[in-house]
Amino acid sequence: MRYQVILIKSDEGYAVHCPELPACWSQGSTQDEALENITQAISEYLDYLSEEAVARKARLLQEGLDEGFQVELREVQVSA
Repeated sequence: MRYQVILIKSDEGYAVHCPELPACWSQGSTQDEALENITQAISEYLDYLSEEAVARKARLLQEGLDEGFQVELREVQVSA
């Protein structure tokens, strides 16, 4: 997947931000370094979101079972 990033030049180098992923920032001395760093940051951010989603789903399912509810896991198709 491709993500747009915003490069911000400063006296110290470059800050870079991915607007589609809140709180996903990085920096580098050069543009190339900043872009390499944000690529890594995006990858780690997405890994975290995936792990957190699995953990959140497990917590919600367990909470429902603990409360005595009938719990089903379903998928839905959403068109963009």
